Amino acid sequence: MKRQNVLINHIPAHLASSVCLTLSLTLAVRSHNESCSVWDISQGNHTFCQNTMITFIVPPVELLYFWYQPLLTYSGCATVQCLIMSVSVLIQVKLWRVCDLDQDQPSNAEVTLSAADGRLEIVLFHPAASGLLAVASARGVQVWDVTRDTALTGKHTPSVFIPITITALNTRSCLQLLYFKCSLKPYSDANSDLSLSLSVSHCLTDVSTRGVALVPKLALDVSCCEVLRLMQLSDNFIVPISYQVPRKDFHADLYPDTVGHTPAVTAEDWWKGENKQVVTSSVLASTSSSPLSTPSSSAAPSRSPSSTSGLSSGFLPSPSPSQSSRAIHSMLGPSSKFRHIQGAVLHRDTHITNLRGLHLTTPGECDGFCANGQRVAVPLAIAGGQIAVFELSQPGKLPDTALPTIQNSVNVADFCWDPFDTHKLVVAGDDAKIRVWQIPKGGLTETLTEPERVLRGHTEKIYSIKFHPHASGLLASSSYDLTVRLWNLETGEEVKRLSGHQDQIFGMAWSPDGKLLATVCKDGKVRLYDPRKSTLPIQEGPGPEGQRGARVVWVCDGKYLLVSGFDSRSERQLYLFSAESLASGSVVSAPADVSPSTLIPFYDPDTSVLILTGKGDTRVYIYEIVPEAPYFMECSSFHSSEPHKGLCFLPKAECNVRDVEVARAIRLGKTTIEPVAFRVPRVKKEFFQDDVFPETAVWWDASLTAAAWLSGSNGQHRKISLRPNDMTPVSEAPKEAPVRKYLPSSVYLEEKTDEQKKEELLSAMVAKLGNREDPLPQESYEGVDEDEWVSKELTPQTHTPDDS
Repeated sequence: MKRQNVLINHIPAHLASSVCLTLSLTLAVRSHNESCSVWDISQGNHTFCQNTMITFIVPPVELLYFWYQPLLTYSGCATVQCLIMSVSVLIQVKLWRVCDLDQDQPSNAEVTLSAADGRLEIVLFHPAASGLLAVASARGVQVWDVTRDTALTGKHTPSVFIPITITALNTRSCLQLLYFKCSLKPYSDANSDLSLSLSVSHCLTDVSTRGVALVPKLALDVSCCEVLRLMQLSDNFIVPISYQVPRKDFHADLYPDTVGHTPAVTAEDWWKGENKQVVTSSVLASTSSSPLSTPSSSAAPSRSPSSTSGLSSGFLPSPSPSQSSRAIHSMLGPSSKFRHIQGAVLHRDTHITNLRGLHLTTPGECDGFCANGQRVAVPLAIAGGQIAVFELSQPGKLPDTALPTIQNSVNVADFCWDPFDTHKLVVAGDDAKIRVWQIPKGGLTETLTEPERVLRGHTEKIYSIKFHPHASGLLASSSYDLTVRLWNLETGEEVKRLSGHQDQIFGMAWSPDGKLLATVCKDGKVRLYDPRKSTLPIQEGPGPEGQRGARVVWVCDGKYLLVSGFDSRSERQLYLFSAESLASGSVVSAPADVSPSTLIPFYDPDTSVLILTGKGDTRVYIYEIVPEAPYFMECSSFHSSEPHKGLCFLPKAECNVRDVEVARAIRLGKTTIEPVAFRVPRVKKEFFQDDVFPETAVWWDASLTAAAWLSGSNGQHRKISLRPNDMTPVSEAPKEAPVRKYLPSSVYLEEKTDEQKKEELLSAMVAKLGNREDPLPQESYEGVDEDEWVSKELTPQTHTPDDS
């Protein structure tokens, strides 16, 4: 036997009085303050009923009957899970119908029986007839048909009152289980007798026991040879205690057929004299199919032996991937297919190193640096608001000499690349001006001092700038003058001015279709604009409470707005808002951590993967966003060895799909610029993973002009497939026959005779020694002739004094 993990804890002290367990793993606990708590053991949650309770009786047959059939006469819920009986001090028997825990529980008893005179002692359901209840008091016994609320018998005073119960002994710190083994000879034998053997099994407990309840046979886990399970009630805990028979293999003899689900007769038929036994059912069949399985067994595949599996008795084939995924889903909830995503810095050959003079104090509304598929722009801590531009195609160590830069003559507030022109860089300065720079082909070879165009209109310092996702040359800018202005870069004119903000504008984001503009403000509001229809917000709702900064991005095809900000305690939080009802507040929020920098989000619409990090962080958070609960599905995080300035993501076309790379980013360190690849581990990399690489929008090509958008037109990006011509989609890959991971147990357990073992030993020794008929190595050596030996011996050796 063993004590399993505590399923329910922190039960108030007044709930430790009595306990009753049903086959549906619904636990009823009677308290000292005359109330009842009903617990779902499989979920660990409970509901609370205020009623005068003294004892509980759960009808085994009636409960199973109502589990599969809705109660049409009395129940107010579609499916009935539990029937609990209470005996009142007012000499009444009350029957309660417990619904699903996510539904409202009945406030009144379903049936109330005025059973007998005097204090009620015992109530007992008939083991085979449905709705047949016996009620005993000190003055008599009555039998009731609870389905009709009528007594079938009057009061009968018993001559001998013997309460028959099967229970466990309750001691201070030891739970003793008494079990009997009986054998009865045939009745026709004159010497018939009853032999009884008694055994005691002890289970030491940490706390005193208030009550125990026996789990029905159909809820046992046969895979581990569990033959009995008790639920122990203590002062503050409900602990499952499992009794298991130590067996290496599965033994069906431990599990004879047990009482089935359907009652044999009705109360009325029984009263008329009909007697039937409940049909038995197999524990093995019910364990895998019954909805009353334990949490461990319901999440696992069937453990009964299979004659078609090809394995010996007691061994099971591995569950299929679909079974495993369903088991994980049932135990832990939904999981993301990107949960094992891995971030890795690419080889040093692709790095740009020896970066010096980096500006580390850019405003909070600025991303810190920006990059496109060809080049990266980095602010430098040099007077005049200088920006260095590096070509990603020219990695290596930068020279120690001065670099050619872009001189803005004022401090830089924010800057970004034109998504439709990789050579155009737009910079917003502290002087309320927006400068448009054109980078020559091949990169900067000399310092630029004159911008291509300067946009004037704001009266205060600019916060941030954002390009329209579809219209070329359409730019939005926010400023300390509390306005958001739209600019046509082709003409250099201001085309729209949006108002309605009461404080600093933390961030802006265009909707995926380019029709709406969302903003998040320091005044604690999230606003939604339709710039072509109104200069005032069309929606607004409560945003993050913290005033340290925030960012906003559209997710789930424009259905939701995700805001990264701070709560009232200055802890970083993620908020999800419905784009259709901002006034109702956030749909859900998720805590991140404590840090002074705002999390900068990047959202991939193809995979619905959200990647966030902040300036000075070493951790990159990754989530998959789904449009229904739980909304946030956390994936593996990426950690860097040192703090970074931030991440900037490249177009999807830059990803290496052969390596299942779903995102490519540029990481700005203190002295380096490094590419980072985010990959999804897959087994069959020779196939194109079309489940994570759907057709992607060509967002780096404009779909209309700024003038066309202002006139009311809407554009849509064309989509392309990232699949190389020489790769086959994994969805079209040929199906492989399942390969058994392990050999049958008969291979490992096969017994060999002594002769077979001796033969194997001799064979192994001969294999090491080699063939005995092979010549020895020394036989192949070459010697000298016999005459040579003789001539050497006959030749005299003479020495002279000079030789020494």
